[in-house]
Amino acid sequence: MNKDNWHYPRPDLAAAYLQLFELGLTSARGLFARRRMGKTEFLKKDFIPAAREKGYLTAYVNLWDNKDDPGSALVGALYQAMEVQGWAKLLAKIKQPVKKVKASGELPGIAKGAVEADLADDKALWAGTLLQQALVELDKKKKRLVLIVDEAQVLASEKNGNFTHALRAALDVRKDQVKVLFAGSSENTLRSMFGRPSEPFYNWAVLEPFNLLGQDFVVAMVEKVAAISRYPLALDDAMKAFAALGNTPEFFRSYLERYLTNPQSGADAALLEVKAQIFGNENFQSQWDGLLPADRTLLEMIASGTTDLYSKDSLSKLGQVLGLGGEASKSTPLNSLQRLTSRNLVTKVDYGKYQVEDMSFAEWILQRDLG
Repeated sequence: MNKDNWHYPRPDLAAAYLQLFELGLTSARGLFARRRMGKTEFLKKDFIPAAREKGYLTAYVNLWDNKDDPGSALVGALYQAMEVQGWAKLLAKIKQPVKKVKASGELPGIAKGAVEADLADDKALWAGTLLQQALVELDKKKKRLVLIVDEAQVLASEKNGNFTHALRAALDVRKDQVKVLFAGSSENTLRSMFGRPSEPFYNWAVLEPFNLLGQDFVVAMVEKVAAISRYPLALDDAMKAFAALGNTPEFFRSYLERYLTNPQSGADAALLEVKAQIFGNENFQSQWDGLLPADRTLLEMIASGTTDLYSKDSLSKLGQVLGLGGEASKSTPLNSLQRLTSRNLVTKVDYGKYQVEDMSFAEWILQRDLG
């Protein structure tokens, strides 16, 4: 099934985000949503085309694919947006395992021999220098640009601090020309990134939940099925499947693919098959095995809906797992939550309330064989 043909367009939402930039009310926005909820698809297929129609240059980068070197990836996206010749060649140089690399005037704005970076020791310095050069080139073009930074929580990593400070400084003086849309899957990390005074991007962008897909999306998908198949899918069955799959668009499309592949088996069979595929991921076992006993117990409690992780019952369960012969201290769930959030396994959704970041992992935890 060609997923491009199954895209659910959201032009009104894209226009709403752009309108805030157009009015000059803000130069940056932050969006968060769990993975697989349609955020990246919206950014690429709705928001970016809408921005281009408004005359913006658009630079998109997904830092989840570039966690080890987000600076160079982001700078590369800027050069690509400006269609600067020679950037791909320089980017290839950056990734070479050499001690020193020189930029020799291959890019506009970089004088011959102007940059020499010791990549083994200070790659952030190299990326920060190229960032400045890229934005100087943008200044010359006198064009507006929207920078879309997907999985932006990567910038909050301590090792990326130098580059993040450089990025903030460069963007601060270009708020009229450069608009930024930060998006990410870790609400907890993003809130720290924009809400903690010690962070480079403190108080720099308004953070809000991404508008998730709901019944309108399901109805549209059901209509597409009816248009191409002799076996229409009942809306009630589709809504039941969408809910059973955690209202996750990516999982729901897998369900539709299963149904269309063998419609005569029925909607229920398709749901059972896709749940087995999604929630039977063997990678979850190795992830589970790498956790401390207290962390496993807390994850299980969160997945099963426990809201008070410091209650007498919760502390008793933790104490039993740890063989303490009584209740665990309140520092036990506190320390465990810190470990789990730092690994992006759980996220805080309200005061004292947490959820497992990956819904399929949560389902696996509840369904795994404990025998």
